[in-house]
Amino acid sequence: MPRWKALPDELDPQVREFAGQLRRLVDRSGLSVAAVADRTGYDRTSWERYLGGRLLAPKAAVLALAEVTGTNPVHLTTMWELAERAWSRSEQRQDRTMEAARADRGRAPLGEFGPARPAGAHAPPAAPGPTGRRPPKARAPEPPRGPGRHRRRIVMFLAGVIGALLVITSAVLLTDLGGSDDKPAAQPSPSRSASAPALPAGVKCVAASCTGQDPELMGCTDKLVQTVGSAKVGVSVVEVRYSKTCGAAWARLKQVAPGDRVRISAAATAGDEVVADAYRDTYTKMLAVQGPAAAKACATLKSGKSGCATGRAGAVPSGTTGTGPSGTTSTGQ
Repeated sequence: MPRWKALPDELDPQVREFAGQLRRLVDRSGLSVAAVADRTGYDRTSWERYLGGRLLAPKAAVLALAEVTGTNPVHLTTMWELAERAWSRSEQRQDRTMEAARADRGRAPLGEFGPARPAGAHAPPAAPGPTGRRPPKARAPEPPRGPGRHRRRIVMFLAGVIGALLVITSAVLLTDLGGSDDKPAAQPSPSRSASAPALPAGVKCVAASCTGQDPELMGCTDKLVQTVGSAKVGVSVVEVRYSKTCGAAWARLKQVAPGDRVRISAAATAGDEVVADAYRDTYTKMLAVQGPAAAKACATLKSGKSGCATGRAGAVPSGTTGTGPSGTTSTGQ
């Protein structure tokens, strides 16, 4: 019987290649999965998921395996970075598919009542009565005739003329009263549509209107988002994600287990909190912030470990994970 089960068919090729490389390292070392878990500090269940392709191993676990097996970590780290990008792309596609499915389910009840009868369509013929004859068709009420209808139109026209005259008279009086004042007339305030900057195509909110919204659905991701802070919490990584275009931030927790929690906050404002329900990356709704340094993402794992990451002005490009003392704090490591 082979030692390893076949990897899932839906895995990205780069993730599949990386998982196969981890299996080869374990095979060459002659160690069992339990022995690998003891020597690297990561539990056996996690290593079974990493080697089975069900979960992407964190970078720290990969480096620990390289040390245990005596492998050069440079090439292995490069493979991990390629697999991590592919894993994130796959999760984004899965999230979009789930959102579309939820939207379809939400629209389904609208059709349960049958198509609406277009205006002017005839009602179905009445069923025959007990005598076998159909009841007579109801006639539409005829519009009222006579001078009353014409009189109402005249009254409405005169009321409109009188109202217009009153408005013109008020404007003339106000202009005369203000003519002796040396102060220049106040300029009308510009409309919001004239002062507000035009948003890129696909972006549906900005600043306060983004609070409580899903960043994917509002178009604030892809090339418009940056990871501005991150921290390692146990085997997980908590990140501060920030979109300058949308003026909002949110928290993302990677390498999670069901029951792990992640939340976003800014100053004294508490934002959204999410509890993971599966072994995949989890992110919160958005929170409007003044800048990346104002945002803070915190994670509390089911194991009891917790940690926070704060945003920083020197943001790293989208899709990368930067760690370091600047803007990051963690506890329970």
